[in-house]
This record gives sequence, C-alpha cells and structure tokens, in this order.
Amino acid sequence: MAKIKPFRAFTYNQDEVKDLSKVVCPPYDVISPSSQQYFQEISLYNLIHILLGKDIPGENKYKRSAGYFKDWLKNKIIIQDDRPAIYFYNQQYNLKGERRSRFGFIALLSLDSSIFKHEHTRLEPKADRLKLLKAVKANLSPIFVIFSDRSRIIQRTFQQEIQNKKPFIDIVDIDKVAHQVWRINSPELLKAIEASMLKENIFIADGHHRYEVSCAYRDEMKKKSGALSGEESFNYLLAYFTNLDPRGLTIFPIHRLLKLGSPLELGELRVKLSAYFDVEEVKDKNKFFFLMEKGGQAEHVLGMYKDSRYWLLRLKNVKILDKIIADKPREYRLLDVCILNHLILKNILGIELGDKERLTFSPHADELIDSVDNNASHIAFFLNPVKAEKIISIALENERMPAKSTYFYPKVLSGLVINKFNEDKG
Repeated sequence: MAKIKPFRAFTYNQDEVKDLSKVVCPPYDVISPSSQQYFQEISLYNLIHILLGKDIPGENKYKRSAGYFKDWLKNKIIIQDDRPAIYFYNQQYNLKGERRSRFGFIALLSLDSSIFKHEHTRLEPKADRLKLLKAVKANLSPIFVIFSDRSRIIQRTFQQEIQNKKPFIDIVDIDKVAHQVWRINSPELLKAIEASMLKENIFIADGHHRYEVSCAYRDEMKKKSGALSGEESFNYLLAYFTNLDPRGLTIFPIHRLLKLGSPLELGELRVKLSAYFDVEEVKDKNKFFFLMEKGGQAEHVLGMYKDSRYWLLRLKNVKILDKIIADKPREYRLLDVCILNHLILKNILGIELGDKERLTFSPHADELIDSVDNNASHIAFFLNPVKAEKIISIALENERMPAKSTYFYPKVLSGLVINKFNEDKG
C-alpha cells in the first residue's frame, strides 16, 4: 500500500530565475567533483550550493546550506505554490539512436507506507544526508520509486489531462535530456490518484539512503515529540513515481574498477578464473560489449579489461554459487554482480567488498578503461544491467542487492520541486 498526498511545492521563481536549466542539478550521489564545480559556477542559485556544498575548512557546510535556503526563500528566489498539487513529470532522452520517454509524477509519500527496498546502503552517505536534512528541514530531491500501475493512472492522466497543456517547467539538461513538469491540482483527479496508489506495491529504485535518512529523522522527532499522528510533515518524503513500462525504464549496470597495490600478472589471473569461467579474449572493443550483452540474455557473462585486452568470462556452472553464496536466496545468488563480488573479488582476489580504497564504481565503461590504461595496477570488470523484474523479485523476498548494483537513467533532477517541512511540526 502506497499512501501519497499532494503538496504545495517550493519551486524556483521564474520571474527571478529566467533559465531554470542553470539552477537544477542531478541527485547528489551521481555528481562528480568536476560536475560539482560546474554547477557551482553556472549560477549563484544552482541548488548544488544547498544540496552538495563545498568543504571549506572552519565552516559548517550544513549550516551554510540552511543559510542559503533561508535567504533564497526570503528573497523570493524560491516560492511556494498556492494550491496542493501532484506534479506530472516527463523525461525524453536518446538511447542507442532511439528516442524514449519516461512518464511519472512527483508527490509526497508517507513513511508509513509499505515500501520494498532492494539495495544495501552505506553509513557515510546516510550520516551526511541526515545532517543536511536536519539543517534545511526539506526534501531537496525526490527518491525514485517504481510500481506496476495496474490502473494505468500515469497513462490515463497524461492522455486526458496533460498532453495538450503547456508545462510550467520545460528545460533540457547538460546531458540533452528534456524535462517537462505540469501541475495537477484538480481535487477530483488528486483523489483518484491517491486512491489508485493505495492498491500498489512500490519499490525504491533510487534513493535508498535518502529514504532511510527520512525514517531516521522521523524517529528522532518522534522521541522528542512523543506520539505522532502520522500526518506530520516529516512523516512524508518527496518521491517520484513511475511504472514498469520497459519503453521508458532504462537501467544501466554499474561497473567496478579494482585498484591493486601492485601490478597483477594477467596469466596467473586467467588460470584462477578458468576454475569458474570460460575465459575468451575479444580484440575489438565494440564486438566485446556486443557479445557480452548478447551472451547475458541466456547465460551469466562478465567482462574484464586489463593490459589493453578485453576478456569475456562465461560462468561454467551456476551450482558453484550454491556453495559460495549458500546463505542467500537463489534469485540473489544468480545476480551477475554477486557472481563478480563473491567468485572473483572476494574468493580469487581476496578483496573485501566494502574496501572503498580499492573499489570504485561507474556506469561509464570508457571511464574505467581510461583508468586501467593509465595505471598498470588497475583492472576493470563490466556487468550487464539487471532487469526490473529481478529487482522486484529480490525486494519481495526482503533481500537486498549489493550497493551500487543499478543505475536508473535518466536521473530525476534536483530543484524542480522541493518539499519543505512545516516549521511548527517539523
């Protein structure tokens, strides 16, 4: 059951901010240091100044973020809508030459809803986001949830209420993704959407850290205030809802870069890998990724890059997973990321999976290839994307996938709409 409700969003005042594309940014966790610098320089009012402030010695960046937010509200850079609404959101993007659209809406999601999670979280990002949440008392970015949409509420809303109306936000971001947002504030339609969502199971696709931080903040407020009604503003968080339509729901894999202390002898590694995998060299990069994707449709195929050479790793027998990952359900054991983590990183190379010094992550394969080319002690491993059905089946078993297993694309922008808590109720 998903309990949602409309809200009076805070948005950028378009009388003061003429180009909204200069003040929005991606979610905090996909912003690289170079991107952070770009967004900080493009506008004094880019949300990055609040969402992901610079670390400056002697300054508390969370208090600084709260100060910016307070000043922008005071100076009407950000203003509040007059009426509660649900915000319909369309993203258009290109993928391998095909134009795609992903439809959804942004509303408030009750933390008392039944919410299925699929990924493990890490302590450091949660501590960081909790400090920011306490300082600004607002949801700056929506979490991203998926649901089956049995009532076809998204499609019907678009066809009947949206497609012939002009959006109040219409921008293109630096990745050439188009973003359009409409307000839905008809009381009858809002009630219909709320009622429809009560019948749905929802699954967090992106934003596990923000969800758990919202729960932690709610629990802290409950200790301070005693019993809660469940309708306090901090008992809700900002969420983007989209359905499982594969025409718009794109999931990229997140690849791994392993940084070893000294160069690794490739021949020795191949011998160890051959105990579990059929190891095949592919000389052409494009052919390598094509064969990896094609093979992944029927079997478990991983990719590896080392010493300017590409290798396909085809798992010989899935039964080995029953021994190596015996304490996990079958659906979990058969994830390619778990095969990589347990058979290769942990079992063959002896790497602790939480080793942040040695393991880094990226959905961009070329980025990892460049890193390997520039350092003899680096090695890259590539994965095929996880299907949405697999994510849901694992979540329904109350199991969590390893951190950094999925990359939903495109990202939902931060700064389109903001949910500010009521001062008197948190």
